[in-house]
Amino acid sequence: MNQEFKAKQYNFELSLSVLNHLGRNLYRNFVTVLGEAISNSWDADAKNVWINIDKESSSFSIKDDGVGMSGEDFQGKFLKIGYSKRRDGKRLSDGKRPYIGAKGIGKLALLSCADRISIFTKTAETDYVGGAIDNDDLDQAITDDLTPQQYELEQLDVGLAEDLMKDHQQGTIIIFQNMKEQMKNSEAYIKKILAMSFKFSLLDPAFTIHVNGEPVSIEDLSDLSGNTEFIWLINKYEDAYTSGMKKLKAEPNGVVTDLPIKGFMATVVKPRDAKISMTEERASVDLFVNGRLREKNILRHIPTQRIVESYLYGQIHYDSMDREGTDPFTSSREGIVEDDGAFNELLEYLKKDLIPKILDEWDELRLSRNEEGDDENKRVSKKQRKAKALVSEVEKEFSPPSGSPQKDAVESWLVKLRPDAEFNISAYVDCFLSENLIRQFIDNQSIAMTKPAQGEIAKWKKREEENLEEANISYDITRSTGDLGYLGMKELSILSEGGKTDTKGKHTPLYRDQITYTPIRNAVGHTSLLTPNAKTQLGMTLENIKARLRKMLEKVKTTP
Repeated sequence: MNQEFKAKQYNFELSLSVLNHLGRNLYRNFVTVLGEAISNSWDADAKNVWINIDKESSSFSIKDDGVGMSGEDFQGKFLKIGYSKRRDGKRLSDGKRPYIGAKGIGKLALLSCADRISIFTKTAETDYVGGAIDNDDLDQAITDDLTPQQYELEQLDVGLAEDLMKDHQQGTIIIFQNMKEQMKNSEAYIKKILAMSFKFSLLDPAFTIHVNGEPVSIEDLSDLSGNTEFIWLINKYEDAYTSGMKKLKAEPNGVVTDLPIKGFMATVVKPRDAKISMTEERASVDLFVNGRLREKNILRHIPTQRIVESYLYGQIHYDSMDREGTDPFTSSREGIVEDDGAFNELLEYLKKDLIPKILDEWDELRLSRNEEGDDENKRVSKKQRKAKALVSEVEKEFSPPSGSPQKDAVESWLVKLRPDAEFNISAYVDCFLSENLIRQFIDNQSIAMTKPAQGEIAKWKKREEENLEEANISYDITRSTGDLGYLGMKELSILSEGGKTDTKGKHTPLYRDQITYTPIRNAVGHTSLLTPNAKTQLGMTLENIKARLRKMLEKVKTTP
């Protein structure tokens, strides 16, 4: 069947409601809105961005000295949702800056936080152009299902920007009136968050962000850098922030990878030091692309549940992730699309290489400074770690106060004694528990005292009486454990194993071990400094004693 079609031109028609779907309501906070405006200023080759906040009137403005826009640019580029500066493969501004903007929808963030937004813009050759957007009117237009062609921006109130226009040769001014949420953040807070969010705001001398007249600078992060203990530089990364750290406890560690990334990882002295002062934010390991924060706390994708994570923060710069033909960023521009190949390659590297390396080296560095490290690291036993922690705490009681002329000398002595103190504490606990458990076992088994044992008990009782009398002490200094408390390992081994030798005439295990154990144990008890050989011998002997004791304890009589 033939059918004739009348010639007619058809075309797409969009409703203004597409603004909401694309991103008008996707931006969560005030700083995010600032971030989009700052990114636009960067792309426009601005040298300065001035953010002025008036809490009393619940308004703020953002002004830059970028190239600005003509009327044609304002209509055909800024107001054209989806217009990308990168069309035709262009990836750098005229000032050779890498573009941050990609999809052309980031400007929708500017509509999300205030009732009324007025945009004034001019180039070096043109006068101001622009328009005002009233969000109540825009909402009504969306409800009425109007098309963009049916909705016109309101005329500007020039008096609103009169002061901001003074000495403004070119660039863009955006004024936000009646913020939707009360502005609670302090200027210091905003500066700190911006310093954390924009690498170029700190490090590019040709770009400065000002908040109420004060420039955002590295000084806004001085608390964080001052509490940074160790740092790892990725692929020889260096910037003014990392090189300005004056209180590092060790030289920076280098990390080399074939991945096209740079940056640093750092740890703070205590977990609370990762909190950015005067904010609720914590420094984390963040991903930057072309100088802008793109994914905060990327370690949340690969949690290790290890203690070092609470100490760790850093920046990873992966500029090549922003590659031609792809868009790895989410619609809200606050994250990376999770199935992006380059992003997953980075996560795999972090999980299998970089984070394990930092976990191990951080633990080693902490222990070298007599600080608590990573309890999950098997390189040092938990018992050794506890001994180190105890010695560290006790050392503080002997260390002279800061500024004392004796401080360096005394601390050098403490450092020399530290390894022996750690060993002796651990060894003494082994000795104490082993001997007292054998006493408990003998009592539990109702083993009768031998004549040699009774003689040993009488000897030590008499010596104790003499010592107490000499010291003029009339009270007991040891809690009563019966006569067994007067016996050392030699007599305890004979009682617990029924003699010095077994049925074949060989020394019983405990008696054999106590021969080498006793003199070294006595040295430990008298706070002597053991030789390496003595430490090794005592360690091996104690392992034998503990193994034998575990078997003996299997015979313990339990109460019915």
